[in-house]
Amino acid sequence: MLFHFSIRVRLTLWYGSALLLILIAVALALYTVLARDLRSQVDQSLEEAAVAAVRAVEQQGAGPFISFEALAVEFPELAVLDKFFQIFSPAGKITIQSPHLKQHDIPLSPTALEAALLGRSTFESAKFRGEPPLRLLSVPIRRGALLVNVVQVGTSLHPVEHTLHRLLGVFLIATPVALLVALAGGWFLAGRALKPVEAITLAAQRIAAGDLTQRLTAPPSSDEIGRLAATFNTMIARLDASFRQVHRFTGDASHELRTPLTVMKGETELALRRPRPAEDYKSVLESNLEEIERMSRIVDELLFLARTDLGEVRMESKPVRLDALVQDIQRQAAVLGQDQQVQVVSGTSEPVTVQGDELRLRELILNLVDNAIKYSHRGGTVSLALTRGRDAARLSIADSGIGIPPEDQARIFDRFYRTDAARAHDKKGTGLGLSICKWIAEAHQGRIEVQSTIGQGSQFTVVLPLAPSR
Repeated sequence: MLFHFSIRVRLTLWYGSALLLILIAVALALYTVLARDLRSQVDQSLEEAAVAAVRAVEQQGAGPFISFEALAVEFPELAVLDKFFQIFSPAGKITIQSPHLKQHDIPLSPTALEAALLGRSTFESAKFRGEPPLRLLSVPIRRGALLVNVVQVGTSLHPVEHTLHRLLGVFLIATPVALLVALAGGWFLAGRALKPVEAITLAAQRIAAGDLTQRLTAPPSSDEIGRLAATFNTMIARLDASFRQVHRFTGDASHELRTPLTVMKGETELALRRPRPAEDYKSVLESNLEEIERMSRIVDELLFLARTDLGEVRMESKPVRLDALVQDIQRQAAVLGQDQQVQVVSGTSEPVTVQGDELRLRELILNLVDNAIKYSHRGGTVSLALTRGRDAARLSIADSGIGIPPEDQARIFDRFYRTDAARAHDKKGTGLGLSICKWIAEAHQGRIEVQSTIGQGSQFTVVLPLAPSR
């Protein structure tokens, strides 16, 4: 039921409930301790008065002809106003009684008489209707093993009861007042604490309407609210970037797929307008087949990237001799470069072992080498160099091709992104190869670095951690 209320109400109620329990616990503890201390003081004063009374009786002797006034003259400490005295015979009958008890006869209880016969003092409480309770102390007077008298000292507990009642009244008044003040303060403080949350909620509603450019105003402090606002802003920035990337990806993908479909449709319609020789139909079919292969390659690469996004691509983790892999790829690439009159050479090659999937690493290097060949000028050179660092291997693939503009270097790994110069130089690319290369490198806890100059070529450097030594 409590969870249906707002956080502000719940915080206030929890705070008030906790404070009420604390106040009740403190009040009970204080009342109990004070009551015990006050009664202990009463018992202590009764013991001191009983000592004086016993001394007086022992020195004067108690009999039917000795009065309280005679004892009080000899021992003035017996005539205190807040206490009364009684002296009983061994049979439990009153022999001397202080004037305070003219209106009441307080008999010696069987419990006190039995304890006196055994030589023990007894504390008791007595209560008369319409009057405060009395506290009694009965002390035996013995001569040897014989009980001579029983001295009983008593006092009213009215001061103690009055003090405790006043304390209880203070608690009954102060507790509700303190609780109301605490609830008002808790309501105010909860409102102040949750005010930034309300601002965050309003801003989130505006963002949910579709405006991902908005950001929350983060408080200057680094408390929980500040961290929440900063985290929320980071999340919105990532969502904004993701939506922009999806939008750009959709446009690029539709463009890449629409182009071959347009070519196929145009060539097919042209071929069907009038009867043509078989050679013309063959040429159209060959062109359509080439475009179909291109679309198939795009679809396969898209499916692979989709699986990587879902974490469904599994890779082996085995030691791989990277130097041997690079030399093998260099021999294959040398054949690929012959069609474009591009020479693929191998530079520095140090023995290096990395941990990973050999097939994926081969795909990564082949893609980079294939790009270097495609975007090199005829008669150019592509060089491969492998060096071993302290913690990582560095494989550099450099070409002398068209280069990449500085403003495009940060985006070339985006899916379907191709510079205008790249589109003009090679119309058959898909714009997905570098995205796959980046994923393979990062899946091996590595990265790809790019250095490029327009008209002078590019250098892609793959940095991979070394395999742990055995």
